[in-house]
Amino acid sequence: MTAAPRATAKVHVAKTMRSPVGVLTLIGSDDGLAAILWENDRPGRVRRDVVAEDPTHPVLVATERQLAEYFAGRRKVFDLTLDFAGTAFQTKVWHALLTIPFGETRTYAQIAKQIGHPTAVRAVGAANGRNPISIVAPCHRVIGSSGALTGFAGGLDVKAQLLRLEGADALAIRTAA
Repeated sequence: MTAAPRATAKVHVAKTMRSPVGVLTLIGSDDGLAAILWENDRPGRVRRDVVAEDPTHPVLVATERQLAEYFAGRRKVFDLTLDFAGTAFQTKVWHALLTIPFGETRTYAQIAKQIGHPTAVRAVGAANGRNPISIVAPCHRVIGSSGALTGFAGGLDVKAQLLRLEGADALAIRTAA
């Protein structure tokens, strides 16, 4: 996956899709996928000015196809251009998420250490919670140091469902059930 260069003003368009974890809102620009929002996402968690629905936008069509393949168990790695928008620290965390392999988990402490800020565990958690591109930038693969499932914008039941789909560590998933 590649990250698009930052531009000053963006035109974002949206498309909704049904999935096994509810209706997802896909948001993109000509620079790439900017967000995947949950059906009951907290207002303001991810800010994007969407100018229109565009169910034919190539970025959104590719995202929907790849998500459908993921949910069907036929895709383990996404091949999309991502258009992250956040602080330097947030984007560092979000890029670290992209390194977590399918079916594996990492703790917030491991991510903090990976990005060179070993004492910034809470800040990593906060950045993880504002990850705009859920599922593709797999924030669901980040768990607490005890192995327990912790906060997730889509809900802990969805986090467990995604980890089960990937065949992740059964202990972590059982902890949340």
